[in-house]
Amino acid sequence: MTAYLLPIGLLFISNIFMTFAWYGHLGDISRPVWFAILMAWGIAFFEYCLAVPANRMGSSVYSTAQLKTMQEVITLIVFAGFATFWLGEKLTVNHLIGFLFIAAGAFFIFKGPISA
Repeated sequence: MTAYLLPIGLLFISNIFMTFAWYGHLGDISRPVWFAILMAWGIAFFEYCLAVPANRMGSSVYSTAQLKTMQEVITLIVFAGFATFWLGEKLTVNHLIGFLFIAAGAFFIFKGPISA
């Protein structure tokens, strides 16, 4: 069970770090860009320290396509929360519809081959 759940947990945490690395500086754009780049690079180091083990562990029970799909869905979940709570942006119906289409794609990645 750990082989299935631990990679998901690590990917969630790594995505929180990466979302802050990529978009956290938008909360205060008064700092110079070079400073934002250095801060993002430092934060991304911790993201990699979680994502690489997550993918290595996950590859024993998930296909590469499943790992990538999982990462993208997790990224959207984390980003939606980040954009709402950190940046104060509103999620719209269009965002939700787009996320549902991506979730539908994820369903087919995990479902396996469809027989005719």
